[in-house]
Amino acid sequence: MSRTLREHRFTYRVLSSLALLTLTAGALTACGDHDSASGHPASSSVTSSASAGNGRAAAAKLHMVDNGGHRLAFYVTRGNGSTIVLDSGGGESSSQWKDIVPKLHAATGATVITYDRAGLGKSDVVPGPWKVASAVGDLKAGLRQLGVTHDVTLVSHSQAGEIANHLAEDDPAMLSGAVLVDANLPQFFTDEEIPRLVAATRQEVDEAKKDPGKPGNRQLIATAEGFAAAHRAFHRVTWPDSVPVTVMVSEKTPFDGSPEDARRWRDAAASFAREAPNRTLVTARGTSHEVPTERPDLVLKAIEAMFAAQHPQDAT
Repeated sequence: MSRTLREHRFTYRVLSSLALLTLTAGALTACGDHDSASGHPASSSVTSSASAGNGRAAAAKLHMVDNGGHRLAFYVTRGNGSTIVLDSGGGESSSQWKDIVPKLHAATGATVITYDRAGLGKSDVVPGPWKVASAVGDLKAGLRQLGVTHDVTLVSHSQAGEIANHLAEDDPAMLSGAVLVDANLPQFFTDEEIPRLVAATRQEVDEAKKDPGKPGNRQLIATAEGFAAAHRAFHRVTWPDSVPVTVMVSEKTPFDGSPEDARRWRDAAASFAREAPNRTLVTARGTSHEVPTERPDLVLKAIEAMFAAQHPQDAT
């Protein structure tokens, strides 16, 4: 991989709140020297099949739902009355969960839903800066159109942690539990950390603005706009005590090349987990930030445990 591509991926990861690609070793340390930074209305649908665990088959059906004039792709594997929603990390489409969905459906019998956020996968591009309120609105609108309004086990990786925290604060009654997989948490985005992230990515964002029509650049610019203000607001979000949650943190964290930022990431997860007795901290040993693809077995185990705890009558 070229140096330019590595740097661009590093920048996108940081500004999409540490979501997709591998960090350049030491980049944030250097930065710190300068600034210590789906029955439902649907417009169309198709069906695909995948093999599930234990020889069972699951069919995922695509539903294109509309929210405010843009269309979003939701993929629904129908099960019983309970629902598990898998929300991908920044820059990732629903395909991030392709190996987990059939096994999860077979193990729990629940309806499993994945989706493509705006501008990713089959979902429409929405111009302008990325806004977490819009992302939360898209997810809630899609679930509502699919008839899902409660008893949701929400699974969120990386940037999707922001969506999860805002959704939980706004509508805790929708959630029966959650699993946050190396996810963005409010405790991490302090007044000390936010400038480090902004400074570390400034050069790449400036380069992206020279060719804003390129899809990768468009995503980068959209996430960079208003990043500091949005994450200062995110720092004030509070997860409701009524919603149990498993917090999974990778051993290497998204900052494997920066010990200081890695420590802050781990400390944020531990702090979040300590705030209520119904929160569990799990460390994914030996993994990078890409826990869902590196250790799908560990993620699957955590989801199954959370689901079983909230739905003992469905345990198999």
